Amino acid sequence: MNKGKVLFIDTAHPVLQEELEKMGFICDYFLKATKEELVQLARDYTGFVIRSKIPLDNSILPYAKKLKFIARVGAGMENIDVELANKLGIICFNAPEGNRDAVGEQAIGMLLALFNHLIRVDEEVRNGIWIREQNRGIEIKAKTIAIIGYGNTGAAFAKKLSGFEANVIAYDKYKSGFSTSFVKEVEMSEIYETADVLSLHVPLTNETNYLFNNEYVAKFRKPIFVINTSRGNVVNTADLVDSLESGKLLGACLDVLEYEKFSFEAIQSDQLPEAFRKLISMKNVILSPHIAGWTHESHFKLSKVLADKIRETFVK
Repeated sequence: MNKGKVLFIDTAHPVLQEELEKMGFICDYFLKATKEELVQLARDYTGFVIRSKIPLDNSILPYAKKLKFIARVGAGMENIDVELANKLGIICFNAPEGNRDAVGEQAIGMLLALFNHLIRVDEEVRNGIWIREQNRGIEIKAKTIAIIGYGNTGAAFAKKLSGFEANVIAYDKYKSGFSTSFVKEVEMSEIYETADVLSLHVPLTNETNYLFNNEYVAKFRKPIFVINTSRGNVVNTADLVDSLESGKLLGACLDVLEYEKFSFEAIQSDQLPEAFRKLISMKNVILSPHIAGWTHESHFKLSKVLADKIRETFVK
């Protein structure tokens, strides 16, 4: 039974197309379509599959008269006007369950690399430099690790930390009652007072844009380390650098940067300010190119989660 056509605007694991076709959908790929071309194409499709290539907003959605769903191959929904989609009767799916384990593991990996100077010492040894005393590390055990945002990735990070014997606390403005054997729900006042490490796991919204700035850092009683695997614009890079230079921040693990292009596929190399140039020169900073949720396993799971959600909604 033909359930309509699905337009793949971005790539996805083949399992998503396979599962959609089993449900009765016809799948088309227009991976290089411009926004103008999508306006023309939109009217013929029941579903869109997208990552972060273009914004789906009032310049496209009102023309998609047959559209019933948008499937975002990832967690963040900031490139979709969800409110408008809801008004138009379009269901929006995302798949934070698909890459939460990858993000949790990357956050721990970056923290271990920072605490044990692994990037620096690898380079030193490769160059015949054998320094031990100045490269003493820091243990995760007994540190207070604070998580901001206790959704899929925040919870996965907390669970994976459980074997390290850290004191894991978390705050979520929109969720409560989530304390377990490996995390304690707290108010922000306790985080400001006790945190040694702060890990950010919030979506990018008007409320969280530049959440982490000088004013925010000043509220912490002692110097902290920060991890950001959420979105680049959650952190004000200039303020981050100021805090690193002043010693208010002891180090940073950044998988995302505010200078990424809209698609996350590249950095805006022609617009990088002095703050970024300072950041990349700092030895107490670990950087990666928005790959925390980007594993071989998550590539499959993101698409499989979406297929399952679409099936549950449209196949009775």
